[in-house]
Amino acid sequence: MIEDTIAKIEARIQAAEAIKDDRRRELLQLLGTLKSEVAGLPETHREQAQSIADYADRSTDEATRSEQNPQQLKLSLEGLSSSVTQFEKSHPQLVQIVNSISQTLSNLGI
Repeated sequence: MIEDTIAKIEARIQAAEAIKDDRRRELLQLLGTLKSEVAGLPETHREQAQSIADYADRSTDEATRSEQNPQQLKLSLEGLSSSVTQFEKSHPQLVQIVNSISQTLSNLGI
């Protein structure tokens, strides 16, 4: 399920005309790293990871819309950041990757 969500995010980023090529490459590289981290999660943490993936999906959707809603983007990014708080101690690399994705999406100027 998490891998499917990440694949959907990748496809959306690939197709988004609002993202410049350098940002697209950066986001796709971050998603590749995220995929590797998620693959190593034990089953007990998969539910929490799915929550993070869902927020990342929503944030990507908001950031790549042709007609953006800044308030919705802000809320989805806040939800993404909030959902990874409990992972900070046990999964620092995952948190760092998700924060980088969140920051990159936020920096798109949308």
